[in-house]
Amino acid sequence: MPLTVLQIIPALGSGGAEQACVDIAAALVKRGDRAIIVSTGGWREKTAEEVGAVFIKADVATKNPVRIIRNAYWLAALIRRENVGIVHARSRAPAWSAKMACRLTGCPFVTTFHAAYKFSSAIKRAYNSVMAAADRVIAISPFIAAHVRQHYGVGDDRLRVIDRGVDVQAFSSHAVGADRVVALRAAWSLGASVKAILLPARLSSIKGHETVIRAAALLRRQGQALPPVLFVGDDQGRQGYTQRLLSLIQEEELDDVVRLVGACRDMAAAYGLARLVLQPSAVPEGFGRVPVEAMAAGVPVIASALGGMKDTIVEGQTGWLVAPDDVDAWASAMVKALAMPDEAAAAMGKAGRAHVAAHFTDALMIAKTLAVYDEVVRRATP
Repeated sequence: MPLTVLQIIPALGSGGAEQACVDIAAALVKRGDRAIIVSTGGWREKTAEEVGAVFIKADVATKNPVRIIRNAYWLAALIRRENVGIVHARSRAPAWSAKMACRLTGCPFVTTFHAAYKFSSAIKRAYNSVMAAADRVIAISPFIAAHVRQHYGVGDDRLRVIDRGVDVQAFSSHAVGADRVVALRAAWSLGASVKAILLPARLSSIKGHETVIRAAALLRRQGQALPPVLFVGDDQGRQGYTQRLLSLIQEEELDDVVRLVGACRDMAAAYGLARLVLQPSAVPEGFGRVPVEAMAAGVPVIASALGGMKDTIVEGQTGWLVAPDDVDAWASAMVKALAMPDEAAAAMGKAGRAHVAAHFTDALMIAKTLAVYDEVVRRATP
């Protein structure tokens, strides 16, 4: 009998959790099972439906306690009606509704910790704890697994470490094709042979854009020639932060170097224009998808020595790890990377691609996740 898995996630737009949600739905359908995604929606709705998932739009992002309880009863009815075999929650607010619905129906409950959720009080820790209250708790990196063990006491009987994964082939130059790269080059006004430094991330103070601007300014003062530095991402309504970045760029006289180019839906082509990829996060990333994508594309990476990125980047072989917010250290790392001969950069890119292919593919992530589902179903079957 086909297994029906209901994944519940606040939104279905950009992000690693959202991509994983669609990837798992596609894999379920491919093997003959059913996939349901409940979310407030986003641009990945269409993708989810294209891979064969049933998309149900609902306000499951709410943190209102009354609406969370109402959602729980609505979800319980959905679970019964669709004969759902597993509910998989990927964020805290919808996880509360999902947990209650699973208790009402007896449906097995799975969660994925996509981040090391902060807590400064017992109330916040209790709110976060729903992610640890499942039959199986998936951590997206060894870093997250350590956090879950330490702060929520989840043992190895329930905890499963499943690194996020990317489609390595999708990021190869053969798969991307010159036309996509040329189109993006034109959109970003890059010269015919120009390779840029990319910082792909939403415009947010935790992503380290200001550190890169200051490091670039330091290098400019030292007489270092710089390729274009492109911030790839939108501000998601944080217009004040965008203005702060633009002011700092102007203040440091980097208008001819650092540019904000907006969000990009073809990151595989974007990496084809990259000489170097930066990920200067000021707070720990649960996994850090951008460095892994860049390595899959064969591009050297510099990232903050924090969180999941310490688990994915091999220092000096596939990229470099640098202390966050250390402008001098970032400037030094950028000089080192830019000074690499083409042969050395290509060798590092090749090593990065091989590293991703061995450890961080979407195929591995999907297989391990489906194995967790099958394990849960076996234990739940009388």
